[in-house]
Amino acid sequence: MSFATFVCFVLCMKAGFWQYNKAQFKQKQQSQFITRHAEQPLTLLKPLSDLKSLNYKRVEVRGFYVQKYQIFLDNQVENTAVGYHVLTPLQVQGSQQVVLINRGWVQGAAKRQIPQVNTPSGLQVIKGNISVPADRFFTLEAPAVQNAIWQPIWQHLDLQRYIKSVPFNIQPYIVRMDAKSDAGGFVRNWPLPGDRVTKHLGYAYQWFGFALTIFVIYIVLNFKPNIKKVEH
Repeated sequence: MSFATFVCFVLCMKAGFWQYNKAQFKQKQQSQFITRHAEQPLTLLKPLSDLKSLNYKRVEVRGFYVQKYQIFLDNQVENTAVGYHVLTPLQVQGSQQVVLINRGWVQGAAKRQIPQVNTPSGLQVIKGNISVPADRFFTLEAPAVQNAIWQPIWQHLDLQRYIKSVPFNIQPYIVRMDAKSDAGGFVRNWPLPGDRVTKHLGYAYQWFGFALTIFVIYIVLNFKPNIKKVEH
């Protein structure tokens, strides 16, 4: 009984600290976003380094859309409706670099047909913020091959796969277009990073509560008989 109690207590405490650390990480993300969003925007003219310090940073970029290599990121939800995020590469004016622009959410078409969206031509001025996507996830999508038939619908934003798929150099981040930016954008209700802080804290307190309950039950069951003997 003592061994089982100890194992359960340790597992509950570990689960509680795991949820608590996730909440702290998301809180840090929120603080970074608020701080960097208040700063003056960068002008993208050359490749950026040290992406972690630039994540969520406001930017302004001028360039021309390359519609041929546009992708639609599947399974994106907006107000309970399922659709796609439209990501279009942008050739930066006066530079050799190309940046992926997340232009926002569009409604999914019936039978998984490719959505018909308008992509403006000519010089575009885009304001947004830098977002560095995750580079670790499980996917069943086929590896990218250059000069293969272009597949516009993607299940995950795998930048390494995208880099291998296109004939130009793409930067290792995306720019999420501001809601007020008028450059061919769609629905852009970007969530605040780490918006589930309260939920993770709630889970942490639940696990700590389970651990405390286990400890109290163990004390009561093992020491109550001895207390009675002393009183007798």
